[in-house]
Amino acid sequence: MSELQSPSDVADLVTLIDNWLNEFAEAGEHVLAIDRGTSDETSFGEPRWYVRLAGESKEIVTIWLTLGQRTLRYETYVMPAPEDNAAELADQLLRRNDRLVGAHFSVGHEDAIYLRGAIPDSAVTTDELDRVVGTLYQTVEHAFPALIRLGFARRFAD
Repeated sequence: MSELQSPSDVADLVTLIDNWLNEFAEAGEHVLAIDRGTSDETSFGEPRWYVRLAGESKEIVTIWLTLGQRTLRYETYVMPAPEDNAAELADQLLRRNDRLVGAHFSVGHEDAIYLRGAIPDSAVTTDELDRVVGTLYQTVEHAFPALIRLGFARRFAD
């Protein structure tokens, strides 16, 4: 198990992530918005960032970064629960998972498809943040067209 971070260590990571996101937003033409909140409505919520990026195959890719005392969790919503070909879509997601590093497709709330991952707080660096956001964005951009066509085949039938 990774080490529990002290409040000052967490504060240092919050500053590092804030600064990296500010630089990322200034340099990134795809960045639509960056917001920060907490993972719940109480004062004890974990720091959470929302990074909205303009996509090409998917109009908007929103990435959530949530900083805990042991891990930085990240995720993006890929698509709603499939209406068609659920078994084939699940098979394709598992096969895609085999090729991914640091992230995995999963089924979430209301059977929607997400791309998720986590790293220990000790691994959070600007280079790793760049890798995480880049991996999620590129994976969604690459996979979305095939996944949406498979999961909603009747809507694309001509």
